[in-house]
Amino acid sequence: MGQRIHFVVDPQGWCCMGLIIFVWLYNTIFIPKVILFPHYEEGNISVVAVLCYYFCSLFCIASLFRASVADPGKLPENPKIPITEREYWELCNKCNMMRPKRSHHCSRCGHCVRRMDHHCPWINNCVGEDNHWLFLQLCFYTQILSSYTLILDFCHYYYFLPLKKENWDVFVFRHELALLRISAFMGLIILGGISRLFYTQLMGIFTDTTSIEKMSSCCEDISRPRKPWQQTFSEVFGTHWKILWFIPFRQRQPLRVPYHFANHV
Repeated sequence: MGQRIHFVVDPQGWCCMGLIIFVWLYNTIFIPKVILFPHYEEGNISVVAVLCYYFCSLFCIASLFRASVADPGKLPENPKIPITEREYWELCNKCNMMRPKRSHHCSRCGHCVRRMDHHCPWINNCVGEDNHWLFLQLCFYTQILSSYTLILDFCHYYYFLPLKKENWDVFVFRHELALLRISAFMGLIILGGISRLFYTQLMGIFTDTTSIEKMSSCCEDISRPRKPWQQTFSEVFGTHWKILWFIPFRQRQPLRVPYHFANHV
């Protein structure tokens, strides 16, 4: 089943996402040109280090684009409610449409989203049941790419042997120190912010609660049994195969679980 495209018209979200793409492009262009390629040519690092950096960069940008355009779980105008699950649906007081419990109305998008976690301006999209797994992958690979970039910045000055061949007529070498300082500054800012967000997301999955539920204190539902963490993660990623949790180039298939777990429509 293909994933539906969901495009949000929001200038603020476009600016935030554009900033993220700029940071990604900056490091993907200048870090290999200043550090990876010169040190690889002189034998200071192996080709594996170069390929790993590009793989992290590819997975990061792929999860970003997929999370930003994936349908987070938008409810149709006339949803078909199974007879056995009608007691788990409620009326939205903003759009006057029936929705399953644990859904939320997003004021920026103008519709209800199944198991909505929050609206993220950095991906210009809601984070809901159908794209939460992509958002988690984005946080994960952004942390890896930022950490990898910071390690390369550090090793370039304090660990790697000095470069023997440098073309000082090239812009990137004439402004090497400034470019790497900017890279390190952006890496520290993004790593700090994303690490905190990623930790919050993981705790939410472990406890089977969304960010909106935590803020509204409506997650204290004693009738909802606590599920093991393997089950909650499998439901978010749409598969029990843990290796597939890290691959953004696939389609998510919702796991069919009883509705009283409140994680399925």
